[in-house]
Amino acid sequence: MFGNWTKTFVLMAAITALFVAVGGALGGQGGMLIALLLAGGMNFYAYWFSDQAVLKMYGAVEINPENNFGEGRFKGYYSMVKELAENAQLPMPRVFVINESQPNAFATGRNPEHAAVAATTGIMQILDARELRGVMAHELAHVKNRDTLISTISATVAGAISSIAQFGMMFGGGHRDGDDRPNPIIGILIMVLAPLAASLIQMAISRSREYEADRMGAEISRDPKALAAALEKIHSYAHRIPNPVAEAHPETGQMMIINPLSGADLAGLFSTHPQTEERIRRLLSLAHQY
Repeated sequence: MFGNWTKTFVLMAAITALFVAVGGALGGQGGMLIALLLAGGMNFYAYWFSDQAVLKMYGAVEINPENNFGEGRFKGYYSMVKELAENAQLPMPRVFVINESQPNAFATGRNPEHAAVAATTGIMQILDARELRGVMAHELAHVKNRDTLISTISATVAGAISSIAQFGMMFGGGHRDGDDRPNPIIGILIMVLAPLAASLIQMAISRSREYEADRMGAEISRDPKALAAALEKIHSYAHRIPNPVAEAHPETGQMMIINPLSGADLAGLFSTHPQTEERIRRLLSLAHQY
């Protein structure tokens, strides 16, 4: 089974190859060279800075013990994450809040030493403290499993691939012999296949890791029923409350604990998450262990 470092390398290599192939199709050798340089720069940026880019995209605000978020039972959000990180034997991650009505959460960062967790204000409004604790344990499980590197990188590169057709048109498109006009067929193929390839890469990464993060999150919190209850609530609310940032940047949807996109009910091949019902069933089957 591939480790996440291997998966990350394969992902970056695949993205580079796709960029070079598209650059060659649309711009010949010159297009291939420029595409290779762009892919190299994008991979460097994705590894070192993609977590910061995603947090900024969502307007995440960092909290600490001095500006701990919320009132009442959520006053201890930072302390909750700290306790769970100690349970998981992880370095303390940076903790963020996103002013967003849709209930959701995600983790990001290239490794446990540079990790961050973020939760929306919406999730804090619908979950009780025990359920929120289960969610944050799930996110820390992603950190412990080192899922966050490949998750954040895939979100960044998928967004870049989605604009690859525009990049390709800079080179005039794939030319017909003796004709300077762009080949419309190649242009259409790039517009359709490049985003599809990005989505397939994301889906290959996302599904199984959620089950493992649920299992490990239950281990960290020692309360699988709380995470199961949280997933049921989030699933119900998230599909009724739109998330404008996620809709504008659908490549980030696979980072969330529940798919934030309005088409999330279209299950099956094109779902970035396992079925919530199955996740809940698996969690409840673990309850006797704790």
